Amino acid sequence: MALLLHPHPFFTFSIIFLSFISSYFCFSVKDPPYNYYHQEAYGYGHYSQAYPSYFTTIEDAKFKEYLIKLMRNEILGCKNVGTISSAKTTVNVDDFGAKGDRSTDDTEAFKKAWQEACSQKGAVLVVPEDKTYRLKPITFSGPCKPNLTVQIHGTLEASDDQSDYKKDGRHWLLFDNVQNLLVEGGGTINGNGRIWWQNSCKIDKSLPCKDAPTALTFYRSKNLMVKNLNIKDSQQIHVSFKKTTNVIASNLMITAPRNSPNTDGIHITATQNIRITSSTIRTGDDCISIVSGSQNVQAEDITCGPGHGISIGSLGDNNSEDYVSGVTVNGAKLSGTTNGVRIKTWQGGSGSASNIKFQNIYMFNVSNPIIIDQNYCDRDEPCKEQNSAVQVKNVVYKNIKGTSATDVAVKFDCSKSHPCQAIVLQNINLQEEGDHTAQAVCNNVDLDEIGFVSPRCPWE
Repeated sequence: MALLLHPHPFFTFSIIFLSFISSYFCFSVKDPPYNYYHQEAYGYGHYSQAYPSYFTTIEDAKFKEYLIKLMRNEILGCKNVGTISSAKTTVNVDDFGAKGDRSTDDTEAFKKAWQEACSQKGAVLVVPEDKTYRLKPITFSGPCKPNLTVQIHGTLEASDDQSDYKKDGRHWLLFDNVQNLLVEGGGTINGNGRIWWQNSCKIDKSLPCKDAPTALTFYRSKNLMVKNLNIKDSQQIHVSFKKTTNVIASNLMITAPRNSPNTDGIHITATQNIRITSSTIRTGDDCISIVSGSQNVQAEDITCGPGHGISIGSLGDNNSEDYVSGVTVNGAKLSGTTNGVRIKTWQGGSGSASNIKFQNIYMFNVSNPIIIDQNYCDRDEPCKEQNSAVQVKNVVYKNIKGTSATDVAVKFDCSKSHPCQAIVLQNINLQEEGDHTAQAVCNNVDLDEIGFVSPRCPWE
């Protein structure tokens, strides 16, 4: 039996990211996990004894010790953990004419302040606290001098005049082509999205469906840290990482009403090496959505709900070829969501969603706690049955417990032509709310169950 040894994506991501950290800033790190994935290439079949080699743990003490030293600054040479290294220039938006009185349009002042900060190495762009800055759509364009920091202490509030978005109806705050960027400060980004929700076709069926702005977008960028921010009431998606590499997002509070349409918390598309930690997301759509072109995605210590859960997809819409791989969700609490951990693909697509692990997750009153839906259809008219499908393979669900709001707690609705392959349920304990026994529905799935698993798939 041929085995392929792949390092845990966290290690790969950490080593790639260290050069950025060492040249920019230092931060405290707990002992990193040191699991390796032993992934079987082909042909292991339905034998549970094969699976200790599928995701096993190798304790390489020397490598672990080296990595801890590296990330704890013994090699980086940082003395003050969590501080920014020798910023030379502070750029305050008020010095460029921003009023922060919630009524004045401060867009031009922010553009001027950004141009100044972007042109100087190690600059810190400051948004003062106790003020609310009204902004129209604005693009913070790079490339910039390295090691730029944006400190948002006050509140940024979006214009709710929809005519302000005629030139670009998809973005409000857009960081484009910026490298070595830190965005932090404990302030608030308010998308002011109610006017957009009221005019959504999902709220008013008589209206045509159209796009709405994403509150905060990072596009074509590299080496980012986004932390300690409150992001609320986005027009549509709250935070988007698109075509971006090497990202740490932590300590984010993302909120919107449960009935706000399409207000995903964090949306990841065509992005590699991203780690999301210690964040709370309560919105009207997916807490985290991961779509095509994304690879090496880590989400740890996530609190989710209300919302639609943590989703990979949708993939394969309009017969597209989509790929997502190397996703790990480790440590999450989901409460009152319409889905738990979900993979959703359209019929007619192609590509794959592979090498995915959901582990150490608690569900409370969650509908569809574990779901793979290869027949996803988000249209008013029924979708036609098609032969092609996005392949879902090598997915592990481990240490997941809690309660389901529906009688079906595990649902694998896989494609007839492209069944789900190498799916593992390990140590699963999900009960229907009210201490009732939940059910599992499993169609067209190559599945192994390890340890205590409840509910179990019924085998004919």
